[in-house]
Parts: sequence; structure tokens; C-alpha cells
Amino acid sequence: MNASREHNGPVAPRKPDPDKLRAALDAQLVALDEPPYDGPAASLADALVQAVLAAYDRGLRPERDAARQAVRHLLDRLTAAAPGRTVEVRVPPYAAVQAIAGPRHTRGTPPNVVETDARTWIELAVGRITWAEAMAKGAVSASGARADLSDHLPLRADA
Repeated sequence: MNASREHNGPVAPRKPDPDKLRAALDAQLVALDEPPYDGPAASLADALVQAVLAAYDRGLRPERDAARQAVRHLLDRLTAAAPGRTVEVRVPPYAAVQAIAGPRHTRGTPPNVVETDARTWIELAVGRITWAEAMAKGAVSASGARADLSDHLPLRADA
């Protein structure tokens, strides 16, 4: 098989809609009895992640769209930091992406799959918990020889 079919190059990052990010963030802030976001547009996604974490910290369920947007933002950062299609990372019901360089999977269930809930994914991505901690408490399901994200987490701020 030729190299272009075995390996996948960088995948273009998805550009989030700033209006949707702001709407999700402001809805989450209202649910937290906080004022609307007034910071820079460039920081919308990170502010959204922090607002979703604040909801979890208060024992609340985050607003659905806020959680979805936060999960998607952090999954997009993973694909930017570790491009490829070797590992499928699933955070149901919000999103799934393929990342990590290596042999490309093309049919059926991928051989390398990571699956977790939204809270665990967000906490892993920002460094609140480690991969080993999440695995030890059974918060992550990882199957396949390459389904270990410990080298890629937490996500760097510049990713």
C-alpha cells in the first residue's frame, strides 16, 4: 500500500462560529448567575471551557450547548496538536474525532478507540486530572495499542 493511504497528514482545524460560542457561553454564565462575557473574542472558547468547569464544580449539569462547544473546542485542539487518524476519541453524545499520527484506519470500528464523558475529557484536556488517574478510576475506556493519550494531555495553551 502506498504511504498516502497508510498515513494521514494534518487535518485542517475546524473554525468555530464565534456567535455560537458567545451564545453558549452567555447561556452558561446566566445559569451560573454570572454576568455575560465581556472579554476578548479570541478568548471565547477558553472562557466557555472555564464556565463549564465552574458548573461541574458547583455540582450543576452544564448547559448542553455549552458542554458540547467546550468538548468540541478541546477535541479540535487535540487534533491540531496531534494530527492523524490512528486513534478515534469519542465524547458522547457531543463529538468524536480522529487524531494521532500513524496507520490510517478506513473501515469498520477503529482498532484504537478512546471514549469518555464530557467532564472527564475537559478535566483531562486542561490538566485537572491525569490520564493515569482517569484510567485508574475507570472514567476512560481505551482499546488498542495506540489508545493512550498521556503523551498529548493536558493540551498546551498554544495547541
